[in-house]
Amino acid sequence: MIQYLRSLVFVGHIYVMMLVIGLLWAPYAIVSKHGARSACKSYSRYVFWSMRWMVGLKAEVRGEVPEGEVLIAAKHQSFLDIMMIFTALPSAKFIMKRSILWTPIIGLYAKRLECVPVDRGKRGAAIAKMVEDVEAGRATPGQLIIYSQGTRVAPGVKRPYKVGTAVLYEQLGQPCVPVATNVGVFWPRTGIMRKPGTAIVEFLPAMPDGLDRDTFLAQLEETVETRSDALMREGGFEPNGVR
Repeated sequence: MIQYLRSLVFVGHIYVMMLVIGLLWAPYAIVSKHGARSACKSYSRYVFWSMRWMVGLKAEVRGEVPEGEVLIAAKHQSFLDIMMIFTALPSAKFIMKRSILWTPIIGLYAKRLECVPVDRGKRGAAIAKMVEDVEAGRATPGQLIIYSQGTRVAPGVKRPYKVGTAVLYEQLGQPCVPVATNVGVFWPRTGIMRKPGTAIVEFLPAMPDGLDRDTFLAQLEETVETRSDALMREGGFEPNGVR
């Protein structure tokens, strides 16, 4: 009960601080992409700091963080992995649901960071539009993040890896860096409870060049899921559903 109450206060206050920081930085963000990036990283670091003492949760980034133009193919379990990956990378931008553009505060900053919105609908049309938008935004260098399962996936739940990541791997000619995580063990995709422990995001070695689409997807899934399962076990969660 005490941990739930601590979590409730923590969750409420970070949404208030999102509004406060978002509004304070808004004039700077409107005129400068650097201002938008500064605001998002400042907010994320505030969340990392406050969650340590409010709910006993620490954030840890492992592996070699890429700095050049790369495609990041990440495991997605909750809002926490978004903040951790974004803060670790020098110039990150996300492929995201188009509906997020209409979210207060978040939508403004997503536009300023040149995130790539995609529609959920007919797969072929959505992928073609995604590739077109990514190519249009390549004048601004950075690290493009895609969640290969297309949505947040709770620990222990299996979801297929979608073809969009493989299409970008083929089209962009950039290294593809997989990212594993266990954050959903402590910060779930829904609900209030935040558990104490160490939430980890780990950048893994880049995928080999020149793989065909099916081989790439199979290797990516094996790499990310195997390492994410290991990180979840480290956090006290058995991926088979048995604690």
